[in-house]
Amino acid sequence: MKRKSGLAALAVAVVLWASFALTIRGLGATGLTPVDAAVLRFVTPVILLAPWLPRAFRAVRRERPGTILALSLAGLPHYLLSALGGRLTSAALTGLLLPGTVPLFVAVILVVWRGDRPSGRRVLALAAIALGVAATALLTGSAATTAGVGILLAAGCAWAVYTIALRHTRLDLTSVVLVVCVPSALVAVALECTGPAPMHLAGASPSYVIVLILLQGVGTGIFSTLSYVYAVRRLGSAIPAVTGALSPVLTTLLAVPIFGEPVTAGVLVALALVTGGVVGYNRASVRADADLGRELVVEPGRLPQRV
Repeated sequence: MKRKSGLAALAVAVVLWASFALTIRGLGATGLTPVDAAVLRFVTPVILLAPWLPRAFRAVRRERPGTILALSLAGLPHYLLSALGGRLTSAALTGLLLPGTVPLFVAVILVVWRGDRPSGRRVLALAAIALGVAATALLTGSAATTAGVGILLAAGCAWAVYTIALRHTRLDLTSVVLVVCVPSALVAVALECTGPAPMHLAGASPSYVIVLILLQGVGTGIFSTLSYVYAVRRLGSAIPAVTGALSPVLTTLLAVPIFGEPVTAGVLVALALVTGGVVGYNRASVRADADLGRELVVEPGRLPQRV
């Protein structure tokens, strides 16, 4: 029973990660701007988690300002970069590059910051990810798509900084979610109300708004994180870490009937290299952590956590 419930939770997490890329890609067809969607994405978790706000505020006072700032990058900065990159590329590339490049950027940042030296297995995995990224840049068909790839890489880098900060924070899971969402919600609402980003929510289709609230605000904002952590606690870190690499594959397959996006040779090459690199990196990480007598859980799509 424990294994079945863990696998069910993991399946929910993978589907929600894929839905994030798909809704980002389809945002232009809804008539909403990225800031409109950001309001729904970040205000919803703040409202639902409001009872935990006082505890989160007390915890934030005890945390280092630099860590709080790094955690905040996973909010509005990452979201707007993802939305812009998604508009210029495809759902497949969005679902691939956002989670897939995080291990690469984490490794580079740690080498520069602390002089860490990744193991041989990790180097090979990171090389595969880098080759996959290069394939997307070389095999894309337009300058706009190439620019979109660059923007998605910037979003992946922001998430990598967040991942590193998350490994060092003393905040609990709920407080981390609120640290990400509260400032992002305030800035997004301010942008909507002051004019730089005109509001389109009032004229939007109610069905679009409901879908974004459920998939982005509730699904991505809360349940994907909780589902993944639950799966790890039931299955250990190895199975979820590797299975999480299926999210880009699912995104690519769903984008064909939903958006009519062709699966090109470039996408297939990048998908194989990046997904293979993520699987290899996570396996090497689990093996190294086991040797140290601990497990460090790195979610390949959304919110990494220690458990």
